[in-house]
Amino acid sequence: MQLSPTMQKYILHWGEMGTRWGVNRTVAQIHALLYLANRPLNAEDICETLGVARSNVSNSLKELQSWGLIRVQHVLGDRRDHFVALQDVWEIFRLITEERKRRELDPTLSVLRECAIEAESDPLIEAATRVKMDKVLEFLELLLSGYDDFKHLPPGVVLKLLKMGSKLGQLAAMFGNDEEQK
Repeated sequence: MQLSPTMQKYILHWGEMGTRWGVNRTVAQIHALLYLANRPLNAEDICETLGVARSNVSNSLKELQSWGLIRVQHVLGDRRDHFVALQDVWEIFRLITEERKRRELDPTLSVLRECAIEAESDPLIEAATRVKMDKVLEFLELLLSGYDDFKHLPPGVVLKLLKMGSKLGQLAAMFGNDEEQK
């Protein structure tokens, strides 16, 4: 597959962005390549296009499949597996967010809950320290509860809420008191 300079820039940046989010650079670059491709690509196509080792491509494809971001598509007359990326931006965002929540936030929430319980009977923890721990736990529970409320909304509704931006904050301020705003 021939990449234009703009496509190369996009794929390279997607890889950089991936590393900042804790995702392997090659995994992110392969995802970008498959997302931009207008036809299914096999592993050899990906290796050749990105200049990446076959073993790295194979492992990266497995990772992307485990996230649900790509799938195998068979091509008539070719026994090799070909891969296509999910094209719905909202669904991509939802899958990535859900997977990150499952891998990172849910375990953190479990540990914070355990710490809150243990802190109640830990004589070495000062009351002020318990309050700080409880505030972080409360914040994370609120954040994840809000996420659970919003994740099932249709993309069109979420888009309207995002476009409303600060107007939502102003509306909430009209109905809240000063203590809730802190």
